[in-house]
Amino acid sequence: MTKPIVELFSRKDCSLCNLPGCTLCREASDVMRRTLEEMSFTCKEIDIDSSEDLARRFKGDIPTVFLNGKKVFKFKVEEAEFKKKVRNEIIKAGISRLRNKRFS
Repeated sequence: MTKPIVELFSRKDCSLCNLPGCTLCREASDVMRRTLEEMSFTCKEIDIDSSEDLARRFKGDIPTVFLNGKKVFKFKVEEAEFKKKVRNEIIKAGISRLRNKRFS
């Protein structure tokens, strides 16, 4: 079965945002780590400061989470909703695999 791919675009260094007390990137990362303990998916954390293009694209929109290439969260990542979305992608992949096997 193909695992869902989750990409988190965020900053490793929260002090660069210049927003006192902001912990959204860290919270999003924590949600993903906890979810990885329960479900199987591929998680990629991308530091937007690693390239000028990423910094320009996501400067005011972090954290941003993509699931299989689709934007699913921006700023606040709700844990229950994140788990639901990942679970749905796992189910869709399983159904697709069964359908392909059946028609092969």
